[in-house]
Amino acid sequence: MKNRPQKSTGFSFTPSEKPERIAKRIARAGICSRREAEVYIADGRVKVNGVLLESPAFTVTESDIIEVDNVRLSKAEPPRLWRYHKPRGLVVSNKDEKGRDTIFTKLPESLPRVISIGRLDIDSEGLLLLTNDGELARHLELPATGWTRKYRVRVHGRVEEAKLEEIAEGVNIDGVQYGPILARLDTQKNSNAWLTVAIKEGRNREVRNIMEYLGYPVTRLLRLSYGPFLLGKLEAGGVEEVKPSVLAQQLGLPSDAIDAKGEKQAGSAPKLRLKTKPSGQKATPANRNKHKQQRPRRP
Repeated sequence: MKNRPQKSTGFSFTPSEKPERIAKRIARAGICSRREAEVYIADGRVKVNGVLLESPAFTVTESDIIEVDNVRLSKAEPPRLWRYHKPRGLVVSNKDEKGRDTIFTKLPESLPRVISIGRLDIDSEGLLLLTNDGELARHLELPATGWTRKYRVRVHGRVEEAKLEEIAEGVNIDGVQYGPILARLDTQKNSNAWLTVAIKEGRNREVRNIMEYLGYPVTRLLRLSYGPFLLGKLEAGGVEEVKPSVLAQQLGLPSDAIDAKGEKQAGSAPKLRLKTKPSGQKATPANRNKHKQQRPRRP
């Protein structure tokens, strides 16, 4: 199936040479999110040109020397993206208070510092995207990007297709409004069934909560795709980098941003169509941005 360029996400593929906010620069280095970077600054963990930073209202350039926890940030690199087949039993978190294994302790040592794009709970498996760029992660997680997450789901019980149609326009569960959900019955056995489910928002345990609401507890959940990227035949625990040219194409960037003659990747697919509802010494001072999401990072 042909790889189709996606609508532009508004993300810049190459690191900017212009001055940028310090929190954004740290996020681009894959250390943490912008919001976490602001916390690091407040905690006195960030220096610029040897001077302890007191406020996130700073802009920096490539010539500035930035240190986080006394470790110098390397020069900004172009965003990179990896497909990872998360096995069951691993937590998508930097650290787990219960001492359980995390994906970051199981990734190959050859990978640079990476963060996950979204999450999968400990009992879920399948495709998880990883990146070295906090800004790219933020863009691809936002519902406004419009990338669909597709799952193969096994549930307990006999499924009524009429119930699946009820959630096509979204559903409110205990005061939480979930967006449109596309759910299709694939096979029905005596005590369980297999479904294909597609969502856009990716809220915490969204598929599990919705199926539980319908009376169909989830016994297995496998993510098949995230936007145009497929799990494909990637084995459990396997990691494969997405070619830069394919990443540029799927971000909807101009052809001159694509290198290596625009190769196509087997793990790409057209996006599913779901009905959607309308949704939003010190350096030079800059306006401070606030963001709500935090992400795990690789230690």
